[in-house]
Amino acid sequence: MARLPAAVSAGFLLVSACVRSVPTPDVPPPQEEPSQVIARIQDWEDRRSLGGGDLVRFATSAPEVAVRVRAFRALARIQDVATLDTVIAGLTAPDKAVRDEAAFAAGELAQSWEPLPEDARTALTEALVRAEATEADGWVRITLLEALGKLATPGAVEVLTARLSPASGPWSEAAATALGVAARKAGAAAVANVPLEAIRALLKSRERIEVNLAGAYLLAASKRPDAVDALRSCLANAHPDVMALCAKGLGDVGSPRDTLALNMMLGGATPRVSAEAARALAKLAAKCEAGSPCAPLLALEDKAYLAKRVAEGKAEQGHALLAVAQQGLPLQGRPVLSRLRSALAEADRAAVSDEAHADLAWLDCRFAAAMDRQQGTLEQVLQCGYGRVPEARWLALGLHEVAQFKGQPTGAAFAVPYLNHVSPIVRGAALDALAERPEPEALAPIRALIGGGDAVVAGLAAAAAGKLKDAEALPALEALADRVPKEPDLAEAVAGALVVLKGRAAEPRLREWLTHPHANVRRIAAESLTSLTGQPVHSARVELPPETYRPPAAPPGTTLTLRTRKGDITVLLDPDAPLTGGNLMALAKKGYFRGITFHRVVPDFVAQGGDPRGDGEGGPGYSIRCEMTRRPYARGTVGMALSGKDTGGSQFFFTHSPQPHLDGRYTAFGEVTQGMDVVDALLEGTVIDDVIVGTRAP
Repeated sequence: MARLPAAVSAGFLLVSACVRSVPTPDVPPPQEEPSQVIARIQDWEDRRSLGGGDLVRFATSAPEVAVRVRAFRALARIQDVATLDTVIAGLTAPDKAVRDEAAFAAGELAQSWEPLPEDARTALTEALVRAEATEADGWVRITLLEALGKLATPGAVEVLTARLSPASGPWSEAAATALGVAARKAGAAAVANVPLEAIRALLKSRERIEVNLAGAYLLAASKRPDAVDALRSCLANAHPDVMALCAKGLGDVGSPRDTLALNMMLGGATPRVSAEAARALAKLAAKCEAGSPCAPLLALEDKAYLAKRVAEGKAEQGHALLAVAQQGLPLQGRPVLSRLRSALAEADRAAVSDEAHADLAWLDCRFAAAMDRQQGTLEQVLQCGYGRVPEARWLALGLHEVAQFKGQPTGAAFAVPYLNHVSPIVRGAALDALAERPEPEALAPIRALIGGGDAVVAGLAAAAAGKLKDAEALPALEALADRVPKEPDLAEAVAGALVVLKGRAAEPRLREWLTHPHANVRRIAAESLTSLTGQPVHSARVELPPETYRPPAAPPGTTLTLRTRKGDITVLLDPDAPLTGGNLMALAKKGYFRGITFHRVVPDFVAQGGDPRGDGEGGPGYSIRCEMTRRPYARGTVGMALSGKDTGGSQFFFTHSPQPHLDGRYTAFGEVTQGMDVVDALLEGTVIDDVIVGTRAP
């Protein structure tokens, strides 16, 4: 607003004083329509603003329930510990819809990307425990139990454990799932004292299959050696997701004697069950004694026929093979990997389509990379993929796998030449390998990459220099740190290297980042300063300016149809995440996704795409704010891939099975309404030909 000249301003104040001295009747300010207030809340939410205190006021005292509910949703998404008292007060609000939304907001505070201070965790635990004990509404109580699981404190676990029994009770399903989430967040030790008999009762319940599923989720997450018999028993459950979870659990705590039961599940009709069985067998193979017959390896070698299924166009059967290659096998299992590669090559000669040829080629490179991981050097990937996988992709895959080599420490001199490769994803993968296995001749080229134009490679080079403790890289690192204000994605790598190479001398710069506009930069600065100083450091919320970029909102009923080489997948966007859906809608209209592949497929977990680089590090050049919804991550949910708070861009994922630990952590913004069989058939390298924007028929 234009500023008045001083003389005019003084005169205006005198006149105003005279006017105010005349008594006038009270005139109430004009009342806004609820829709107008909600629009303001939407704006504050996206700018991470509390509206000068108005957002809290609306949450606590707006006359319309819809406004109060929407205000609490905004507080949930903003995740500011300063609003903790407001959220706690909302847990006892008169209206159940408000209490429910306040409970959701409590859960979002509990799992903030930047962890809550200990006193806040204590206060939130006490408030949730009190609210859960007195809540009369069933749905609100379930939301409170979910929030306790996200909090995962001992007090929260104690309440959840008490709600497990009886298995047919109204809270057992929610409590078991919440305990599984707590185990995923705080570690299996957090639920070690949960009575095993209470979990067994859930698995035996005949009330609803959802109760069995919740019990299996908790059992798999708890990783208890004393639960092996329960896991073996629940393999017989008829529900595929229960079977898959029990197979997963056996892979973690079972033994090679479980081979027969797992082998019976491998190659079945449900791809995600077969994949979990195959992954479990690969894990159990590592428990075999060297030089002795290994039943899990024999079972996996016997499944070479799955390659023929892929060649016949049944790509979903490739998930079991992909799971084995991703998990890897001990060196004793090298002949098995070689046998499976031979089966892929043989099947390729009879493949029924170009897509089947492509699937077999990408699987071949996965197995080649798994073999190279066993010996710690690039060899097999140099001849993988039958000439159909781009060089940059198989090279990067091989280098990333070799970086995970667990054998006798050796150098990685073979990776040094790849620091100059034309492809940035290969340069990044070479840095990954060299960071784990140092080579003196790599130091100079790594320093040069820190100053390069590709921000992803520069960040990876900075991280490598930090791991290698290369003090001579400091000048280049300082110059890269100067880029963080405009390139926030660099922050994590740069901060890690600064802490290693400068120690407490890095503190001033990191404290500057505590007020950076990007939430993830502030989180990284706070975590780095905490490690440096030995004292808890927390950042403050920073309000974004009104001109901050936001995509156009997707209208209700908007659909996105992904045209892939395996068929179409139609997604109905969630109106509760209008900007997240609108972002992908806008990118789709520009043709952004044409030719992009699904670069990450983890069987029985997610299929992820949307990265133009193809290595999981790419995006559209900007980020959007998270819009956490109440949509659970069920089978076929569509979520936004993130590397921290408010880091969404263009990468998205489909879930193959329920994933409760993702609820409220990653924006769930839609569901697959057609083409779930295509989602099941996606493999690494599957191409997206286009994404078409449409509208659901009324």
